[in-house]
Amino acid sequence: MVMNDPWHTGVEEHDRGLVRAVDDCVRRLPGARHDGGWHFPLDRDVLKGLGERVKGLVELDLSLLKIQLGLRKLGMPLQAVVSVPHQMSAVNLLALDRFVKTLALKAYSPATMHHYRQEFQKLLMLLGELDVSSLTTEQVKSYLLWLITKKGYGESHANTAVNAIKFYFEKVLLQPRVVYDLPRPKKPLVLPKVMGKESITRIIQSMDNLKHQSMLMLAYAAGLRVSEIVALKLVDIDSDRMCINIRRAKGKKDRVVALSPILLDHLRDYFRAYRPKEWLFEGQGGGQYSARSVQQVFKDAKALAGVKTPGGIHTMRHSFATHLLESGTDIRFIKDLLGHNSLSTTLRYTHVSLKQITLIKSPLDDLNLGRPKNP
Repeated sequence: MVMNDPWHTGVEEHDRGLVRAVDDCVRRLPGARHDGGWHFPLDRDVLKGLGERVKGLVELDLSLLKIQLGLRKLGMPLQAVVSVPHQMSAVNLLALDRFVKTLALKAYSPATMHHYRQEFQKLLMLLGELDVSSLTTEQVKSYLLWLITKKGYGESHANTAVNAIKFYFEKVLLQPRVVYDLPRPKKPLVLPKVMGKESITRIIQSMDNLKHQSMLMLAYAAGLRVSEIVALKLVDIDSDRMCINIRRAKGKKDRVVALSPILLDHLRDYFRAYRPKEWLFEGQGGGQYSARSVQQVFKDAKALAGVKTPGGIHTMRHSFATHLLESGTDIRFIKDLLGHNSLSTTLRYTHVSLKQITLIKSPLDDLNLGRPKNP
């Protein structure tokens, strides 16, 4: 739960004093953390304590919090926001409510719902009492240009903001399709980060914990995203057909990947030691293991192994694809194993495959330079 700082640099001295008073009241609340705003655990007792501490100083508007608590039942990983009344008008609060409910009804992925809501809420917070539905195309374009030129939004971030606003006008208000013709920063071609097989071996062997080692082996053996690793259930490991069933992955697509015999033996050892009940990897108190924890496992393993290659656990997926390509696997099969929509996405790995690169002879080798002279 986060309580945003509603005050800006132009406030009067009285308001600055109010800010300091509120800060003093809430900083000792259990779990309080300040990062551009006060963050608290989303807990009934914490909320009660917060209300008691700021009583008489500010009035808490819990409307948005109640909306999002209801949405949490849908499995949406949303941050709840406790805001003071002037941060968002009543009409725009209602617009946000309709926005997130329409996203849920259309069954958008939790990640997309989170990012769209985040961008739409930024716009609403800036509008004050201005009704978002009254915005003209030119006003929206001005706002989007401001995000790009003043707030430093890159290609991907700007696209998310555009798509969130288009969603509201086209899917919530059911207005005709609109195109915002904006100058976008050119998207850089970023090559996948790839590790060598020796580095991957050291990373996997650095972990003594069977569960952690199994996660790392799975990431490389099947080229899975971290979200796919934590979403696996015991029934998804099919030892009869020697395959792993990936369900409702990115783009809501199912796919099947091969189950390595070595990985299967390791998973059996892991199962006998940990006895998970439903999810393949479960937390200490049961339930689904968190993606963040898996990422931390990889970070710790890489540090123990002394591997300096930049990147997180997704580099295991990149390495899986690149090593398959180098071993002669048809790129169309790699595309299907990775769950890519387009072959052009998979073709990125041809830029980092050493097998392809080392076949090219440098023109320097054709020059008759002789041996280098000693200085």
